[in-house]
Amino acid sequence: MNPSAAPEPVGSAPSSSPASASAWALLDAFVAAGVSDVVVCPGSRSQALALAAAELAASGRIALHVRIDERVAGFLALGLGVETDRPAVVITTSGTATANLHPAVLEAHHSRVPLIVLTADRPAEAHGIRANQTTKQDDLYGFAARLAVVVEAPTGDAGEQDAARDLAQRAYLAATDVLDPGPVHLNLAFREPLSGSFDPVVAEAVSDVLDETDATTEAPLYPGRPHLVLERGPRTLVVAGHHAGPAAEQLAADGGWPLIAEVSSGSRFGRNVIAAYRELLREEDYREAVERVVVFGHPTLSREVPLLLQQPQVETIVVAPAGAEVYNPGRRADRIVSSVAVEAGPADRAWLGAWVVGSRERVVDPSPAAPDLDGLHSTTPAERLASVRAELDAVRLPVTREVLVDAVWRATWPHDRLVVGASRLIRVADGLVPGRKISVHANRGLAGIDGTIATATGVALASQADGGPGVTRVLLGDLAFLHDVGALLLDDGVAPRLQVIVGNDGGGTIFDALEVAQSAPGALFDRVQYTPQHVRLESLATAYGWEYRSARTRTELDQAFTAPVTGPVLIEVPLPRA
Repeated sequence: MNPSAAPEPVGSAPSSSPASASAWALLDAFVAAGVSDVVVCPGSRSQALALAAAELAASGRIALHVRIDERVAGFLALGLGVETDRPAVVITTSGTATANLHPAVLEAHHSRVPLIVLTADRPAEAHGIRANQTTKQDDLYGFAARLAVVVEAPTGDAGEQDAARDLAQRAYLAATDVLDPGPVHLNLAFREPLSGSFDPVVAEAVSDVLDETDATTEAPLYPGRPHLVLERGPRTLVVAGHHAGPAAEQLAADGGWPLIAEVSSGSRFGRNVIAAYRELLREEDYREAVERVVVFGHPTLSREVPLLLQQPQVETIVVAPAGAEVYNPGRRADRIVSSVAVEAGPADRAWLGAWVVGSRERVVDPSPAAPDLDGLHSTTPAERLASVRAELDAVRLPVTREVLVDAVWRATWPHDRLVVGASRLIRVADGLVPGRKISVHANRGLAGIDGTIATATGVALASQADGGPGVTRVLLGDLAFLHDVGALLLDDGVAPRLQVIVGNDGGGTIFDALEVAQSAPGALFDRVQYTPQHVRLESLATAYGWEYRSARTRTELDQAFTAPVTGPVLIEVPLPRA
């Protein structure tokens, strides 16, 4: 991004601009197709697109979000798409600005989130001569783009605006393809004058037509993936990875089978959830007893699940109604199907019960114990004093990772949103928190730490649009926070109800669990893996205009979550490394 770069001299102001006319036609058609959010990064070459977006926002037809960092902008658009299931449009200038969108484009591809990327470019004659801010941008995102189109610079010829509108509808349909939604890339060349006056023509809305078409069409099946009815006999586990959805929980309930549901699966509710599945799968009695596994979504939070799926005695059935790529460790899946059901008959209660009881025995509830009311009301001074001291000691205990994730989970309600970063905390939550029907998201397509705050901001802005209720909380570690600290810079006057909760253990303690931590010299490991940091988060909050809170005890944590949230809040929770 280079907002200071000036366009080439073009003489006097033009009376008309092919760049502006084509940019308007394209964005107006996107809005007619169903786009409601546009994210703009400032730049020279993209000015016609940016100004058209500003006009659409001024007329109330879109929500406009302006960001100076393209990587932040890309993940903001991703978060908007996650919450709305519609593609947000993100606009950049040419050059390195386009490359900074690549992480979000890759995440959108692997998570199948609709996204439309518009990159401005220099015209053909500026390529190959080392013109400023000019690089090869066509097919920049390669395999990740569902559609990639290079558009030559408009000249004002008849039919250009109609072509732009047709392209917008084609791009929208590609991004929202029900079998494989994802990112679309339009690389748009512009010549000087880069903007100017024109006569805008407003397109008729076509989103109702598109929605009606989708509603009257039966849910499509990915080619070659049938529906399967499961017999009840084999001892079965249901595994719900990221974005599995409620179908996994429904199958587990219908079959009476244990449910392994990751925190961002959308399936972690109901009575069959097994929180301590990793511990149980490490035990031979449980692991060897499994005869069949039915997998939904994209499991990413354990080594035990992919190892189980590669055991020779385990029949693996993968449910994948959409997407060209299928989760299939070792390429050992016996069946890949679009949907499943279970035949009628009695459930194996002993099988489910063994897993439920085993999980309960291994999960330690980190929530505070109930007060000793008898002791507090005792007529014996010593007993009463001892109970008071015990209560004071309990509320003063430092926060652990388990206490933190438990408090966040309990504070989040169905009308809220929770976004969890790719930090150690998501694995702690996955092995601890009970089933609860709340909206949880994590960027697990590639499980990178980048863009977590920006994604959560997009989720917050979309869920709270038009007066939507609730708070969006993002739970992440200190390195994931610092990696996306630029996302703290928000639009003037736009303050989503957003709590960024940072478990600060001074570095990447997630790597402490790797084998290398036991074999590498401590000082070298700390420098290149743990990467200690001593940033003052309160100063960052002040610099970006965020409210700041520190929570060192469970009481302070509960107070932070029960306080009214009217804007962005940074909550720092110091944690021990070990």
